[in-house]
Amino acid sequence: MPSLLRYPALDGKTFLVCVGAAKCATSWLHGYLHSLPDATVSPLKEVHFFNVRFPQNALGDMEGLAVARLRFHLGQPGDPVQNLRDRPNFRASVDRAQMVYDDNAYFAHFARLCGPETRAFCDITPAYAAIGAEGFAYLRAFAASQKVAPKLLFILRDPVTRFWSQLRQLEQLNPENDALCKWPEALRSEALLARADYRATIEALEAVFPSDDLLFLFYEDLLADHSLRRLCAFAGLAFRPPQTRAPQNETEVRTPLPDAAREAFRTRLADQYSFCRARFGDAVPEGWAA
Repeated sequence: MPSLLRYPALDGKTFLVCVGAAKCATSWLHGYLHSLPDATVSPLKEVHFFNVRFPQNALGDMEGLAVARLRFHLGQPGDPVQNLRDRPNFRASVDRAQMVYDDNAYFAHFARLCGPETRAFCDITPAYAAIGAEGFAYLRAFAASQKVAPKLLFILRDPVTRFWSQLRQLEQLNPENDALCKWPEALRSEALLARADYRATIEALEAVFPSDDLLFLFYEDLLADHSLRRLCAFAGLAFRPPQTRAPQNETEVRTPLPDAAREAFRTRLADQYSFCRARFGDAVPEGWAA
């Protein structure tokens, strides 16, 4: 890892990283944290910084996406210079494009966003769930370049329903990813199965970070005040009730899960249910399918 600059604007703050899982209300969480006066989030929601350094389970070209996003903003009507001044997403896209070639741009991005009231700055990128122990060790070492306290959040959801939700989202992004036709292929996809492997993610996190720096919550009751109070206490934030509990970024493809797929998913993900029940006991929501 190259020598990194230190950003005094981040000193003493919590570095909260939500590492997934995908389709576990992380868009809602981003909005909630944004509403808190002592939390700072990136306008990009998903920064995709650490996963591009450990791309073995990539679902796309995140560096290419960063450049394409910047190109989009540059192509918008009006004066590009004024747009850059006025639009936080445009400025964040410039920061993200710089991360392609300058590792310092990551913490520089958050240092630019943080104010004196910020207690925690937050990177919410579900793809980090698949970077493994090596990736988490890199994240920890990278964070050590700053005087910050890294805290890792992982959100779990019923494995079968979460997996189907992700397949429907992929179809929404590209109709060629027809979930009804392609779900058998999904069960052979290492990248998708890595995101469904709660056990691997949790064991990798626990191999790298002390237990006090890890928080595991459940999607099914994430929006409840008791879960949000736990999260705020974990991140050093003052709890506030959410302004809305309405879902954000819901998948618009509503295809019901076929019985054959449900049974195949249950079989393939049976070990995840067993692991979670052994690991979390009665905290596992009653509605989990297996």
